[in-house]
Amino acid sequence: MFTTTRRVQFHETDMAGIVHFSNFYRYMEEAEHEYLRSLDLSVSMTRPDGTVIGWPRVRANCAFEAPAYFEEEIEIRLSVSRKGVKSLTYDVEFYRGETRLARGMLKTACCVIAHGEPLKSIAIPAEIAAKFEVESDGQ
Repeated sequence: MFTTTRRVQFHETDMAGIVHFSNFYRYMEEAEHEYLRSLDLSVSMTRPDGTVIGWPRVRANCAFEAPAYFEEEIEIRLSVSRKGVKSLTYDVEFYRGETRLARGMLKTACCVIAHGEPLKSIAIPAEIAAKFEVESDGQ
C-alpha cells in the first residue's frame, strides 16, 4: 500500500468549507502519480523510439462517507487491487485520522501513443509490470 498526505486548499472547497466531490478524483490522480514516481515510472514515459507509454483512465468512481474541510490534512491510501494484461486497477481510500472520508477506484489501461497515430492499448511491458504488486485484503 502506498500512502501520501495532502492539506485541503481553500479553492478545493465549497461555500460551507467542505471539499467539493470532484476534487477527490484529482486527489486519486495525484496519489497515482506519486505512487508511479516512487516506482521510477510516470503516467507518460517516452521510449527510445519516440513513442509514449501512457495510462488513460478506463473507469473511475468514488463513494463519499464523511466530509473533508479546508485546512485539514488527509491521508490517501492507494493499492493495486488488480493487474491485468493491459490494465491496472487501483483502490484508493481517504482518511482523516481514523475516519474514512471516501473510497474510490481508478482503472487505467496501458497504451502506446505514436505521433500521428491513434491511441492503442498494449500489454503492460514486463519490466513495468514487474514493479506492481497486487494488494490482497480479502475484499
